[in-house]
Amino acid sequence: MLLSVDHVTRYRYDQPVRAVMQSHRLTPSAFDGQKVRNWKVSVTDGIPGGAFRDGAGDRVQAWTVKGPVSEIEVHVVGTVETLDLAGVLRGHREMVQPEVYLVDTLPTEADAALAALAQTALAEEGPLARAHRLAAVVADAIAYRPGATHAHTTAAEALALGEGVCQDHAHALIACARVIGLPARYVSGYLFATADGAAHEAAHAWAEIHVAGLGWVGFDPANRCCPDERYIRLGSGLDAQDAAPIRGIARGLGVESLDVTVAVQNLQQ
Repeated sequence: MLLSVDHVTRYRYDQPVRAVMQSHRLTPSAFDGQKVRNWKVSVTDGIPGGAFRDGAGDRVQAWTVKGPVSEIEVHVVGTVETLDLAGVLRGHREMVQPEVYLVDTLPTEADAALAALAQTALAEEGPLARAHRLAAVVADAIAYRPGATHAHTTAAEALALGEGVCQDHAHALIACARVIGLPARYVSGYLFATADGAAHEAAHAWAEIHVAGLGWVGFDPANRCCPDERYIRLGSGLDAQDAAPIRGIARGLGVESLDVTVAVQNLQQ
């Protein structure tokens, strides 16, 4: 599949700030399931800083915008050729050991309810079957409902509520996987459409679970599937904040507001 992305993030400040520094994970991952045809990231009045590929294989780019700053636009546009690898992250080069992703963070810390949910997967034989089982029980336990949660909702809170969005599904799946000793991490990226072809949040998130002998395998409980050719993978981390495509700070007293628009199209249709 040949997918195009047009992703605009606008930051506005109610009073000018002195400067803004950002760190971007906005370049698609390099692995067998996707190939970048063209890709460009631009920042209003931005000065690019150092760029590197971190231990998890993600490309990180620093940007600085000198003030006074009242508004910034981060614009991502590009085309990616994708293949369906049944969720397996094949050909991805990274140096971080999978055991690093057994560490809990605040959003992914398991309470008694999450631990009990995780235990239901132990009836399955082998880590891959257990991972699939976990993705299914998380999808059953947390109904997809936009607006039901917020950016700082934890996996335990989403499970107690019984509703959430892709971030909550990913956090809950990660929490459950770690309970039974399976390394798991959060993945940010883009999604063209849901399995039934309906429109979906184009800026998307899912989880990857490390399966011995196979490697990292993606699971998307929000859509009850493994990532396929409709997905574009950007980067990963211990949780949503760690894997955020854009992280930054502003120097000044201005209050920040944020507006995001994302369009993903299939150029072969």
